Amino acid sequence: MKKVLILTIGMLAIAVASTQAADVKENWAKHCAKCHGEDGKGQTQMGKKLKVKDYTDAKAQESFKDDEAIKLTKEGKKEGDKTLMKGFSDVLSEQEIKDLVAYIRKFKS
Repeated sequence: MKKVLILTIGMLAIAVASTQAADVKENWAKHCAKCHGEDGKGQTQMGKKLKVKDYTDAKAQESFKDDEAIKLTKEGKKEGDKTLMKGFSDVLSEQEIKDLVAYIRKFKS
């Protein structure tokens, strides 16, 4: 009985982990890929226009800390009166934003 319970708990943990992974990819595709690209390189039309960072570049990754990326994702980015990136605190939870920052870190070459 103990083995069955342990096996069941393990399988549930794997299912939850794979669901979370799908959610972050889905959030990236829905909210980020238009500018940053599916691959994080920023070579989209909008990404080039806004000169977004290439997240596959180790130097670009080193240029910011996680807490800075979390704040930027929550609040957005402005240059004067121009909004360069809208904030996502109204559509993404704190955990979803943290997951996106962790996802960005996986692009690093």
